[in-house]
Amino acid sequence: MKYKANILLVDDNVNLNRIMSLILGRKGYEVTTAETGFEAIDMVKEKPYDIIFMDIKLPVMDGVETYKKIKKMRSDTVVMMMTAYAVEDLVQEALREGAYGIIYKPMDINKVVGIIEEAKKIKKGALIMVVDDDPGTCTSFRNILNKQGYRVGVANNGDKAIEMAKNKKYDIIFIDMKLPTINGLETYMAIKKVNPEAVAVVMTAYRHEMNELVDEAIRNNVYTCIYKPLDMGETLKMVEDIMKRKGGR
Repeated sequence: MKYKANILLVDDNVNLNRIMSLILGRKGYEVTTAETGFEAIDMVKEKPYDIIFMDIKLPVMDGVETYKKIKKMRSDTVVMMMTAYAVEDLVQEALREGAYGIIYKPMDINKVVGIIEEAKKIKKGALIMVVDDDPGTCTSFRNILNKQGYRVGVANNGDKAIEMAKNKKYDIIFIDMKLPTINGLETYMAIKKVNPEAVAVVMTAYRHEMNELVDEAIRNNVYTCIYKPLDMGETLKMVEDIMKRKGGR
C-alpha cells in the first residue's frame, strides 16, 4: 500500500481515538493516538508527524498550550484543532499561533481525509506571515494561500510578529504599515534583524498618509508595497514569483 501520511490524534475521548484510528487506518494512513497534551509532546519528541489532530479541550494542559510547545519542536508539522464546544477565544488563539484550521465535532470523515490530503501539500509549501490588525485581511490571506500549499501564520500587531519571527524562519512576510503599538516600518526593521533572509512586502490603505514610511521601508530593502483593497490574484502571483527567485518552488 502506498504511504499516505503519518497522523497523531490527540483527544481524551478514547472511543473517538479508537474509531478514527480504525477508519483512517483502513484508508491507508498510519495513525497514533494520545490522550493528553503531555503524552502528545513526548510522542512528538520521539518522531515527526505529517499532521496532528488536536482537541482543544484536553485535561490539565489544553490543546492550544500543547500546540505551542509542539511547534517549538516541530515547526513544520501541520496541526488541525478539533472541538465540540464553543471555545472561540481558544480557537482564535490557536489560529493566530499558526494552527492550520479548526474542525468541529462530530467530524465528517470525508472532510477529515480532505484535510489530510491538503495538509500534505501545505507541509511542503513556503512559510508566510501576515501582520495586520484587520481580521478580514488575515482571513483572506490564510484561505487563499493555504489552498495553494503555503503555510500561513498571522499576527495582529508588530510585537506579536517579532515574537513569531524569532520562533520560525518565515520566507515571506506581509506587513500592514498602520499597526497598533508599533508601526509596520518598525516591525519590519526588528524582524529584519532576526531573519534578514525573509522577503518583506508592506501593505497600506493609506497611500498618502503612509507615503514617508513606505519610502523608508523600500530604502531598507522591502520587496514592494501593495495597496488596499488588495487584488489577491496579483498578490498570489507575487508570492509565486518571490519563491521562484528564492529557489523555494
